[in-house]
Amino acid sequence: MIEADRPARQRGLPFRALPANVVTALALCFGLTGIRFAIAANWPWALGCVVIAGVLDGMDGRIARLLKANSRFGAELDSLSDVTAFGVAPAFIIFLWSLRAAPQPLGWLAALSLAVACALRLARFNSMLDVDEHPRKKAGFLTGVPAPAGAGLAFVPAYLWLVTGQAIFRSWWVVLPWAAFIALLMIASFSTYSWSSLRIRRDWRLPALAGVAILGAALLTEPWLTLLIISALYLAMIPFSLASYARVKQRRGALRPAPAVSVAKDIAG
Repeated sequence: MIEADRPARQRGLPFRALPANVVTALALCFGLTGIRFAIAANWPWALGCVVIAGVLDGMDGRIARLLKANSRFGAELDSLSDVTAFGVAPAFIIFLWSLRAAPQPLGWLAALSLAVACALRLARFNSMLDVDEHPRKKAGFLTGVPAPAGAGLAFVPAYLWLVTGQAIFRSWWVVLPWAAFIALLMIASFSTYSWSSLRIRRDWRLPALAGVAILGAALLTEPWLTLLIISALYLAMIPFSLASYARVKQRRGALRPAPAVSVAKDIAG
């Protein structure tokens, strides 16, 4: 049997799928390396590894679509990478940084809530992969806070601690409720913006490009303050995303045809 006649499952992954999967594997490695730095109490590097994993996670899907290399294998690998880099790693880092000082088992349970919420969110996402019609996804919205954003938001007390040097932000009674709050945001059922829901007008593309360049420079020069501002802006956008999706549902309801029974009653009347 020649290679072209073999079933796809026997040929394995095509070569064009490798770049995206390599980036996904790198994100997984950076997440695990963040745990290694947390064990060594090197907190800036621990946080930085998870942030880099988030950047790589944002790249792998776009690389796969660009190369037309989307596959079920890549989707499963991406989910395994996400639950490790944005669930397990942040839980370990936050526990070792702050929550181990909390009355046990409260501190450990709060850290576990991040990992479990991330796993539940990704399981919900995977269960929707084969669904043909998903209202939020079709409109360009996500359900709940995505895993990379959740990991970044979970580190807000650490950003504040690194920026201000104030020990209060490392206190377990500050970090514990915040971690539980972020876990709830990840498994919540409200709508949040996705990249596909954001549209940039043609005359705003050059300013947007300049803004991205400035953002990159800010991340290199003042990473923790920049991440703190990004986190605050993301949280501030959640009410707007709720309002935007409510308008989408309202438009869909207006365009939906009236039921046949109602039409018949109107004619009879």
